Amino acid sequence: MQPVGTIALQDWMTAAPTRAVIAALEAQGAEVRFVGGCVRDALAGRPIKDIDIATPDAPERVMALLEAAGLKAIPTGLQHGTVTAVAAHHPFEITTLREDVETFGRHATVAFTDDWKADAARRDFTMNALSLAPDGRLYDPFEGRADLAAGRVRFVGEATARIREDYLRILRFFRFQSHYGKLPPDPAILAAIRAEAAGIEGLSGERLRAEMLKLLAAPDPYPALSAMRDCGALAFVLAQADLAGLRSLLRLERRADALLRLASLLPPGEAAARQAAVRLRLSNAERDLLLLLLAPGFDLALDSGRQTLRLAAYRLGLESLSKLLLLKAAREEASPETLAAALACLEDWRAPRFPLQGRDLLEMGYAPGPALGRALAALEDWWIGQDFAPSREACLAEARRRLEAAAQ
Repeated sequence: MQPVGTIALQDWMTAAPTRAVIAALEAQGAEVRFVGGCVRDALAGRPIKDIDIATPDAPERVMALLEAAGLKAIPTGLQHGTVTAVAAHHPFEITTLREDVETFGRHATVAFTDDWKADAARRDFTMNALSLAPDGRLYDPFEGRADLAAGRVRFVGEATARIREDYLRILRFFRFQSHYGKLPPDPAILAAIRAEAAGIEGLSGERLRAEMLKLLAAPDPYPALSAMRDCGALAFVLAQADLAGLRSLLRLERRADALLRLASLLPPGEAAARQAAVRLRLSNAERDLLLLLLAPGFDLALDSGRQTLRLAAYRLGLESLSKLLLLKAAREEASPETLAAALACLEDWRAPRFPLQGRDLLEMGYAPGPALGRALAALEDWWIGQDFAPSREACLAEARRRLEAAAQ
């Protein structure tokens, strides 16, 4: 395979940790290249996140070369040909070239090879099949550079066959469409996805979560999700998904928030939140936030006023309340001005801390036990009702007054 051109060396390619790893892998003459997302994003002018490297050397040899150079080598997946090198605290994933012997979902049988094109043919999309030599020579066996420039997400090979190898590629297609697509999806690809969409049901929740949250984090995920809905794939991920709330949310939001966008796709209510949390295997924190957004436990109007909104912020936290207000505004198709007025009530406000604790009431003569907790909660409600204004001394005076009144 001959290079199709060169690109100017970039900082991530010439950084000392990268040079150290490349030198170690090339020490005995093997050809190594950068592969995957770092090449794609370098060509697209996007920030580089992870640096992946491919080599024809077997993983055991890779381990030996790294250790001989004094670099840390972690056997992250020797059976799959993957080793992680660590140089100056920077990880590099190094994978031995592979070719498929037999494919059955994600558990394909592979053999190590020295054939760069065979390895590239295993990639899902043409823009992910690019590779780059350390000196800037670019290899492009499937015209991925042109697809990337045009904003065209295209499978390597025939779409149906690639999807049947791994049904997660359906979600990956829409995720890449949301982040890199400039052209509408190819109708032939959408037809293949429609025919194979039921395969999504067999995917794990963890994998669905990762792809959906990445898709939802795109600058504008609506077109990709709309295509995903129209070809029937979205229903196999989130059966209750409705894009109307998302469209309104995108009009109002100031920054991308994947979980908030997820909430906008779902109907209100605890059942919908729990169903989505189980389907996508959300973390406990993500599940709890989704429950708060979809089933907040109270009805809060956007025009509730300063005191009511600050009470809600005290109970929920400023960030959570801001998300709740944004979602509510989206569902109600409120104007940006209406939302801004509600959020203005929370500007430059930090939730104060209730100045009393249980031991303060014990020292005053309150009896220990459940009644003490109820008394403390009632005092906090009184303090909140006074717009958080009473000082510690005023709160102690009110507690003393209540204790004396109860004794009479």
